[in-house]
Amino acid sequence: MSGAMASTGASTRAAEGLERSGPFAHFGRDFTASIVVFLVAMPLCMGIAIASGVPPEKGLVTGIIGGIVVGLLAGSPLQVSGPAAGLAVIVFEFVRENGLEALGPVLLLAGLFQVIAGALKLGGLFRAISPAVVHGMLAGIGALIVIGQFHILFDEKPLSSGLDNMAMIPARILGLDFGNIAATEFALALGVLTIAVMLGWEKLRPKSMALVPGALLGVVAATVAAWGTGLDVARIQVPESIGAAFALPTSLEWFAPLASPSLIVAALAIAFIASAETLLSAAAVDRMHDGVRTKYDKELGAQGVGNLLCGLFGALPMTGVIVRSSANVQAGARTRLSTILHGVWILGFVALLPWLLREVPMAALGGVLVVTGWRLVSLKHVRHLFKAHGHLPAIIWAVTFVLVLTADLLTGVLVGLALSVVELLPHFRHLRLKVREHQEDEETRVELDGAATFVGLTRLNAVLEKQPDHRPVHLDLNRVKAMDHTTAETLSEWIARRRQSGRRDRVTGSETILRALPAID
Repeated sequence: MSGAMASTGASTRAAEGLERSGPFAHFGRDFTASIVVFLVAMPLCMGIAIASGVPPEKGLVTGIIGGIVVGLLAGSPLQVSGPAAGLAVIVFEFVRENGLEALGPVLLLAGLFQVIAGALKLGGLFRAISPAVVHGMLAGIGALIVIGQFHILFDEKPLSSGLDNMAMIPARILGLDFGNIAATEFALALGVLTIAVMLGWEKLRPKSMALVPGALLGVVAATVAAWGTGLDVARIQVPESIGAAFALPTSLEWFAPLASPSLIVAALAIAFIASAETLLSAAAVDRMHDGVRTKYDKELGAQGVGNLLCGLFGALPMTGVIVRSSANVQAGARTRLSTILHGVWILGFVALLPWLLREVPMAALGGVLVVTGWRLVSLKHVRHLFKAHGHLPAIIWAVTFVLVLTADLLTGVLVGLALSVVELLPHFRHLRLKVREHQEDEETRVELDGAATFVGLTRLNAVLEKQPDHRPVHLDLNRVKAMDHTTAETLSEWIARRRQSGRRDRVTGSETILRALPAID
């Protein structure tokens, strides 16, 4: 991996050529990577379904469609799509308020919105969303997952809101009676065992087994313990045949929920959040390898097709997911074949071994989701925002986080986006950012003129990403009057990626502007 990252533009062109040479050009690497991704994805697909308040097979269907269908169409060949923890909270609330039967048509509409957005080439707009809003949203979602799945550890169902779940935690703990151990105490022990194995494996695993996922080992340990001792705890329920989970609509009444304006708004919210999470994940995946770059509009359209199909089959919504995608890259995947095969393995496992899945304790999947949710509550992001960009981005993060936790996801995101506009007010006269390219003797000079804010970020990204690998770039920021944190983070990532790949670029500008770029030494 380090050799690839140290290579120059030639390695990227070579990787692009390998992608064009056919889906089986790196069959060995893709095959082994697909097994790793499959092992990571199985417990997450089921756990996220349970966290969303739907049967576990709904998450498996989403994983299958995300692997096979979206894998074929994706604009990000190494990104893995499937059910995402980031949407678990919004789906849980939706199903509680409207019923599971309304999720399918709403998700179909959300997928259609994504297909239209991809066709209209709106993928770049989602990349202009404030990082403070995105990370605040993910942290709030993570906290909600932790306090919701805490109750699953006790073989109990989560309550209707985050505040209710928090209020009930002391009663769950005080209700334990280890002098009279019953199902509740056994379930908690299995959940704690799962968490301990996951965390312990990540601390102690040998380098030769670095790709073996801790979540899988935790679930296996809890399942073996429950099966070997015959514990009477709740286990997951899956149908005898996976075909039952792929049932299509049988009448026009299935579309009736779409007559409600509130459900159309819910479809827009799902499409917006799923698209933002997908494209931000794709950008992160691009930073992990030196191969083919993401085509954002194509990826958005592929996600729309996937969600449309998930809606028809009544499954969970999907996004591009960073945990499975990073496992894919780290396992050595080279083409989209790895993603496709991981979907095939999920389908084969569920079709041939459903009896094995029915032995998995619910508390084990709750343990997996507690760890997953906790990792979303990453304070390093808000510390970075405060250190690099000052108080306002940190305040945006905190407000988004608190509102997602105490009100709802959409309120938190919308208020966070509104607060992002505050950064624009001092520079309202100079909001138009001019981006000029000058072809000079030995380098391309990209000159920015005006206030570099998220308003002009789509145009700026388009110019930066078309720069050739073999020619140095001079990023001229001398005429930049101000820069918001969204643009600063984007430029820093672009600079860091090119420097990591050995490109001889340089950046000039005022001391104030350069200080806003964390990637500048």
